[in-house]
Amino acid sequence: MSDLQARTTPKVDAVLVGTGIMSATLGALLRRLEPDWSITVVERLDGAAAESSDAWNNAGTGHAGLCELFYTPQLPDGSIDITKALRVNEEFQVTRQFWAYAAENGMLSDVRGFVNPVPHVSFVQGPDRIDYLRRRRQALAGNPLFARTEWIEDADEFARRLPYMAAKRDFSDPRKPIALTWATDGTDVDFGALSKQLIGYTVRNGTTVLFGHEVRNLSRQRDGSWTLTVLNRRTGENRTLDATFVFVGAGGQALRLLQKSGIKEAKSVGGFPIGGRFLRSGNPAITAAHRAKVYGLPAPGAPAMTAAHLDARIVNGKPWLLFGPFAGWSPKFLKHGHISDLPRSVTPGNLATVIGAGVSQLKLVGYLIGQLQLSERTRVDTLREFAPSAVDSDWKLTTAGQRVQVIRRDRRRGGALEFDTTVLAAADGSIAGLLGASPGASTAVSAMLDVLQRCFTDRYQSWLPTLKDMVPSLGVTLSREPVLFEELWSWTTKALGLVAS
Repeated sequence: MSDLQARTTPKVDAVLVGTGIMSATLGALLRRLEPDWSITVVERLDGAAAESSDAWNNAGTGHAGLCELFYTPQLPDGSIDITKALRVNEEFQVTRQFWAYAAENGMLSDVRGFVNPVPHVSFVQGPDRIDYLRRRRQALAGNPLFARTEWIEDADEFARRLPYMAAKRDFSDPRKPIALTWATDGTDVDFGALSKQLIGYTVRNGTTVLFGHEVRNLSRQRDGSWTLTVLNRRTGENRTLDATFVFVGAGGQALRLLQKSGIKEAKSVGGFPIGGRFLRSGNPAITAAHRAKVYGLPAPGAPAMTAAHLDARIVNGKPWLLFGPFAGWSPKFLKHGHISDLPRSVTPGNLATVIGAGVSQLKLVGYLIGQLQLSERTRVDTLREFAPSAVDSDWKLTTAGQRVQVIRRDRRRGGALEFDTTVLAAADGSIAGLLGASPGASTAVSAMLDVLQRCFTDRYQSWLPTLKDMVPSLGVTLSREPVLFEELWSWTTKALGLVAS
């Protein structure tokens, strides 16, 4: 880039890459904290939140650790590790508070358009799994965040609450006793609709969004700012943007952009894409008979995040059922990505990390191969473990979004695959990005507050009063403050209209 171009390129306070839930949340926070800042959002597609945040590219669970059994693994000594469930629930309480604040302050225009009360349920069959579920519930029972969870073993009560799953089920089979934990206060979330509302708020208050534009390169300037080369995908023309701060919320493509930035924090990090497929039904006869998100345990030998679940969804006001996930695979890092994404992400800096992870994940490779070979009939047979009366013609297979799992350097194995959500930030705070998958969107507010604290150390203290208006529990562990938790729970429930019907 010439000196003349550098002088004439407009400089903005912040550039956010992508219009998914992460960038949308960060943009809304920054707009509230710094109303006068110039902020530009760059989106490669022609609409907002059309990748991982889109309603049909994820399961829409408001992840709070209430039902996800893979968040509470059994340790070798038989005890239940509840660490991740507690962390995810704490983070979701932060999310609820921000949403409640946003609803009360005109940042969100249609709360019911993105969040609805749907019970979160854990479901197991067999004596050993029932024993695990009982011990899991006992391990969580003393925590106020989980105190409302019910235990259900009675067949009649099962049938009353989950009629679709009860139909044609043989409750008398001694080999397959059943048990549930039932959390009435779960949520179904359309993160695409939420992202669009937050993006809309930022645009109404001065943010510029460039749709159909793709960030092709980033380079750091002498003063610590960044110059981004941006391609107009409609015209083929390039333009540049100068930014004091850059956030890369580009889903699976975030890794490639962070690599291009040259920051050392991203050099040894790799990524492995895993696609998802779900069976979907909009048949009113069965959507009316199943109003819950029901999670089971992973199949023996399968990755934890592949635990099957039968979910009630509400998308654009219409009820649906979703069952899965069934793994798919593509080298693309985005659903609308390129087949060269994976090979191009392997660099001299992360080659050893990627190879090390590959050697240690042969079981995962075998699992993915098996999943790719499943017939539609086999998928419906898997569904029948949850709903014995399931009819093939009621269900259609749909392809969900791509998730890029983070591969980090590991001293013992060379590289390790992580199934979590990770924020990478440069030491000087000038650029940050988000990588990974579950719990992802549900903890976007906590993740973006982390970005603010790490990247704006000179401003964060002055922002705290406003941030605590948005998230009153900021800095507090709510599971240790039951009175405050109940107060904030009542407020967020009322503000978001989350009283279960």
